[in-house]
Amino acid sequence: MENLMETKIEEVKKCSVKYVLALNDALNVINGKWKTPIIGSLLFGKMRFKELERNIENISPRMLSKELKDLEINGIIKRTVYDTIPVTVEYELTESGKTFQTVIDVMVEWAVEHRQRTFS
Repeated sequence: MENLMETKIEEVKKCSVKYVLALNDALNVINGKWKTPIIGSLLFGKMRFKELERNIENISPRMLSKELKDLEINGIIKRTVYDTIPVTVEYELTESGKTFQTVIDVMVEWAVEHRQRTFS
């Protein structure tokens, strides 16, 4: 399975049309100001709505709710509702969402280096 995936990725890299299409697919899932910080927060484990809201500076509850729904629809996060009083809801990354850590790590590395080069 892994060799098949590597072959498909190499095939995409050789074709500019497929490369750009794959890039657009990725950006459609994480598009916007808030999705990457939400994913980054959930890389550290399950969180409830208020925990996410406190963790992500300046996000409104309405926007957080919308972005969580989008990420759930795209298979990046999983929402679990527990039958408690009051109801408890937790959010966590799916297996696909967890694989995004590699992308975020590269982005963070680039950002740290860029900041040093630009503002030093």
